[in-house]
Amino acid sequence: MLTRVVWSPELLRYDFGPGHPMTPLRLDLTHRLASALGVLDAPDVEVVAAEPASDDVLALAHDPGYVKAVRVADETGDPDPDHGLGTTDDPCFPGMHDASARVVAGSVEAAEALWRGDVVHAVNVAGGMHHAMRDHAAGFCVYNDAVAAIRRLLDLGAHRVAYLDLDAHHGDGVEAAFWDDPRVLTVSVHESPLTLFPGTGHPTDVGGPHARGTVVNVALPAGTSGVPWLRAVEAVVLPVARAFAPDVVVSQHGCDAHGMDPLTHLDVSVDAQRRAAERVHELAHDVCDGRWLALGGGGYAVASVVPRVWTHLLAIAAHAPLDPATRVPDAWLDHVDHVTGQDAPTTMTDDEDPRPRPWADGYDPADDVDRVILAARRAVFDWYDLDPLYD
Repeated sequence: MLTRVVWSPELLRYDFGPGHPMTPLRLDLTHRLASALGVLDAPDVEVVAAEPASDDVLALAHDPGYVKAVRVADETGDPDPDHGLGTTDDPCFPGMHDASARVVAGSVEAAEALWRGDVVHAVNVAGGMHHAMRDHAAGFCVYNDAVAAIRRLLDLGAHRVAYLDLDAHHGDGVEAAFWDDPRVLTVSVHESPLTLFPGTGHPTDVGGPHARGTVVNVALPAGTSGVPWLRAVEAVVLPVARAFAPDVVVSQHGCDAHGMDPLTHLDVSVDAQRRAAERVHELAHDVCDGRWLALGGGGYAVASVVPRVWTHLLAIAAHAPLDPATRVPDAWLDHVDHVTGQDAPTTMTDDEDPRPRPWADGYDPADDVDRVILAARRAVFDWYDLDPLYD
């Protein structure tokens, strides 16, 4: 079963400049760690580069006027606040259009390969730019590769696509794009909009008049740790995605829910995030013959978290999962020390064995996360003939 990994050094050109949280170093360290652990040399793994997407491909997700605005801001460096360009979150940088368009091409071409049957799984850790809107940049995202990839799948004949977003931030750009499209299920597990950007993603947001129940939001309280976070994934994301019966699963694995992430307030271990990726992988094999496109996203603990979570993701997609106790290679640790001055973790685990209590064991009304889970289930489960309270 062939797995495509989208990668080339050119992806490191998506660079907002010194001091910006979305540093390309996190991608470089991930690629180096995955390579050092032999993940990219696993049988049936192909590593494929991407050229910048054409304007026609970008039009899958964006207005032509916005694409033109990105080109102008790229060439001049002048801020364009009407299009979200030149802001603190999305500063202009040389080569911005090509760098952003290359991320889109990687995800769209991977989606095409999945639909043709050339590969069973595909991973683009440079992708997952889920905040970009049709006519403006937002939240470190210039172009929305997830939207473009899903639209390409629909154009190619997919009847239903499930988009599962595990980033600590709400997947607002993807949700907005498919708000009233019954062919696309968008599920986002994120920190509460009361405490984190973008301030959206309430459980009562369930989709437009033609697509009620195809938008699902699990808004977790700040401080939620790995086991209850995983309980939410297993009690909401998996059953509703299974009932939706998609032709393809597209998932976003932003790893900024980790407790060491400097921008968020969740506390989800590497181990819980690894287990969630395993569960999404299992889901894809169960419901859609394995067709799975996995994307990166947020994650700003550049050396301590991002490379480990995404290396686990790559290994799971390659059908060569890593033992969490695997030791991180000394050469990689030395490189991290050289480029960051930090001591990175020496193993691929946070020493947690995440085993959430199954929802079937009962709902605890005194538990903050259980109340959030029940709110999400009550908001949408009836549309799928699922019982909100019982499994």
